[in-house]
Amino acid sequence: MSTDNSLLIERDHELVTITMNRPPANALNSQLIALLLKTIKRFAEDEHPPGIVLTGSGVRFFSAGGDIKEVAGIEIARPRIRLFHELLVMMERYPGPIVCAVRGYAVGGALEFLLHADYVVVDDACKIGFPEINHGLLPVTKGMRRAAEKLGVRAAQELLYWGDLVDATRAKAIGAVNEVVRTEEVEPRATKVCRTLRQKDRKLFDAIKRSLNLTAQMDDRALEDMTVADLGAYVTAESSADARARFLSKSNKG
Repeated sequence: MSTDNSLLIERDHELVTITMNRPPANALNSQLIALLLKTIKRFAEDEHPPGIVLTGSGVRFFSAGGDIKEVAGIEIARPRIRLFHELLVMMERYPGPIVCAVRGYAVGGALEFLLHADYVVVDDACKIGFPEINHGLLPVTKGMRRAAEKLGVRAAQELLYWGDLVDATRAKAIGAVNEVVRTEEVEPRATKVCRTLRQKDRKLFDAIKRSLNLTAQMDDRALEDMTVADLGAYVTAESSADARARFLSKSNKG
């Protein structure tokens, strides 16, 4: 199915492929950002949220990042940046796996997608970076914080202060991506990873993801409350109970 020519959606049972389709560089304008937010939010509300593979059309660009034409004035830029922040929050809290399949460039706001995804597969032609400082722009604060959390402060400074792009080898070395494969293998591999993660116990996956993404922003009391709430969600779940029983059975045999 498709909601708009700029965003193509294909669903295969428990898996959805979302393709950004704004040739030539899949630049993120307000319309595309709004469509991504609406689509991911809708899937999050499913009784069984599907795994999401996020990619871009073509082989040269996953996405060149924000559409600079929309930063012409504060009245246009302000609502766009709020919308983009909301999209990152939605990706961070989506109750299932989001895997990015990246061919070519993923820069600026597109790199923030990679940093908020659960797994990233790129080709060896991939280049990433935050070129905003060289273009009179600024990444959203949430994206910069995630860069520091995920890559380390030194690597984040390297990308943010200089604004240079780095290749796939360097991107993997600093932890911005998980795997580098041949261009034709990017989407099949991302799909396989997403399907594997989607088959994990949904409640446990959601709880682990929330803990990894949100706990740095919480105090000790909030952490305790989350732990107790998650305990009630998975201890009584039939799927996780079965997994524990299988583990105990193997342990007893050993």
